[in-house]
Amino acid sequence: MPSYTVTVATGSQWFAGTDDYIYLSLVGSEGCSEKHLLDKPFYNDFERGAVDSYDVTVDEELGEIQLVKIEKRKYWLHDDWYLKYITLKMPCGDYIEFPCYRWITGEGEIVLRDGRAKLACDDQIHILKQHRRKELDTRQKQYRWMEWNPGFPLSIDAKCHKDLPRDIQFDSEKGVDFVLNYSRAMENLFINRFMHMFQSSWSDFADFEKIFVKISNTISERVMNHWQEDLMFGYQFLNGCNPVLIQRCTKLPEKLPVTTEMVECSLERQLTLEQEVEQGNIFIVDFELLDGIDANKTDPCTLQFLAAPICLLYKNLANKIVPIAIQLNQIPGDENPIFLPSDAKYDWLLAKIWVRSSDFHIHQTITHLLRTHLVSEVFGIALYRQLPAVHPIFKLLVAHVRFTIAINTKAREQLICEYGLFDKARGMDSTEDIPHYFYRDDGLLVWEAIKTFTAEVVGIYYKSDQVVVEDQELQDFVNDVYVYGMRGKKTSGFPKSIKTREKLSEYLTVVIFTASAQHAAVNFGQYDWCSWIPNAPPTMRAPPPTAKGVVTIEQIVDTLPDRGRSCWHLGAVWALSQFQENELFLGMYPEEHFIEKPVKEAMARFRKNLDTIVSVIAERNKKKKLPYYYLSPDRIPNSVAI
Repeated sequence: MPSYTVTVATGSQWFAGTDDYIYLSLVGSEGCSEKHLLDKPFYNDFERGAVDSYDVTVDEELGEIQLVKIEKRKYWLHDDWYLKYITLKMPCGDYIEFPCYRWITGEGEIVLRDGRAKLACDDQIHILKQHRRKELDTRQKQYRWMEWNPGFPLSIDAKCHKDLPRDIQFDSEKGVDFVLNYSRAMENLFINRFMHMFQSSWSDFADFEKIFVKISNTISERVMNHWQEDLMFGYQFLNGCNPVLIQRCTKLPEKLPVTTEMVECSLERQLTLEQEVEQGNIFIVDFELLDGIDANKTDPCTLQFLAAPICLLYKNLANKIVPIAIQLNQIPGDENPIFLPSDAKYDWLLAKIWVRSSDFHIHQTITHLLRTHLVSEVFGIALYRQLPAVHPIFKLLVAHVRFTIAINTKAREQLICEYGLFDKARGMDSTEDIPHYFYRDDGLLVWEAIKTFTAEVVGIYYKSDQVVVEDQELQDFVNDVYVYGMRGKKTSGFPKSIKTREKLSEYLTVVIFTASAQHAAVNFGQYDWCSWIPNAPPTMRAPPPTAKGVVTIEQIVDTLPDRGRSCWHLGAVWALSQFQENELFLGMYPEEHFIEKPVKEAMARFRKNLDTIVSVIAERNKKKKLPYYYLSPDRIPNSVAI
């Protein structure tokens, strides 16, 4: 009678093991085996992190093994089991791998295919086609779209974390509970004593050091020491935690009636302002999106205010970007003056603080929340709904949506406010015209490495553009993203379908870059750039000034966040800037969804390219007082999970 050796690997995360009964059945081309209990006498099977082997003897020849069926039945109390993979040693001595990397809950069962990636067109056997369809039918019932807020991408239909399918929940809720992380932050930062001092202003700028000096950090300390300087203000638009708003100004907007006479003391080339624009030396950041938005009214004891500034910047002869004009609201007029570097010190400083506060709001709601978290969640939901586990694109992308839906669901439970959506052409790509833009430079290196990798994987499984066009599962995935995620808007830039291998590679690069590099660039610098409260005020307690020459330091301090809100803000940016325990960084694929040698070789080349980028960035940073490391691949997590 044919005998097989079955090797079963249990996950190493907390509570991955089980005491339940585990049964295995083999489905072959010539027949199906009976159900076999996997159990060794006087042995605790399926413990966390264990790899257990069992001999299974069947009554008759099964032919080519097509499926492995695993069933879990209650022993005493139900406990979930995380199955990593099964390896089957055939009677002839060959090995077949069956990747799983899923939870089996309750009295559940799971049917696995071998680890070779297959497109739908590769499956000619009825039972495999049926398995493929059944998996998607089941997933589409579990992963449902829901409108969270009008105008936003649709999200997962789950009110709280425990409502999510078990496979996408966090391994442990403890590490991602925002309230708990805040509490840890307060303890680590020694700021508990200020936590409840709402409506209590700081006495002056130096007073903010009471909640700052406990942590030594090169960038944040440099921000504290230099935040009032125009060079530091301009630098943050290039390499701070929101380096995506600045764009080259090709024409001065009518709503900002700035003249050469106003700014000539800032211009260094003896040119008019219009000539500087023509030469490409003028840049603009317009916070128009905040115009008409109501400020947060959750605290009836504290009025809070928003502005919608327009900031004009200049590339000086040293190739540094500095501000030259700020208008704090969109409609020009006598009560909306244009503030200038030549104005009184505190007039100009308060105008810059208003810009920094506006930048903080756009960063949190658009750059960070919408454009990384929510967009990556869209990719994740569409992935689970439309691509079976055997599909090569599922295998490629699943590591890059790990815990993303879970973190967003937790955030909707505990954290988030609301805003909208935008996109702009920016004109910031010239390294000669705009040096020192490390977000762009490092981002392009990482982008090219990802694109090279995705192109290799696409080339392995899609032998022609026609195969791409005819892959209905892929097209359904792309359409799901467009219809539900991007709400069918052509302006999103996302396609309804993909017709070439090159476009598919580019699309996959967008998915992976957004979930990994883009999120890292705008998330992990938050403590560096936002912990010095005057540099990134999360709220302003007085309206923008409507005249020049009246601002005092006392007025500025009374406008900045009070002691209580400052502490909550500091705790938040500290917690958000921490890596997760057991973080997986870009290029790390410990779950072996792919078993084919060509893909594993492509992964190895990808990691080698990323290592080279790490070295390039490290070498550049040696010479920098303000190092830029957010896009160093060894600091880029694989997915949005914090």
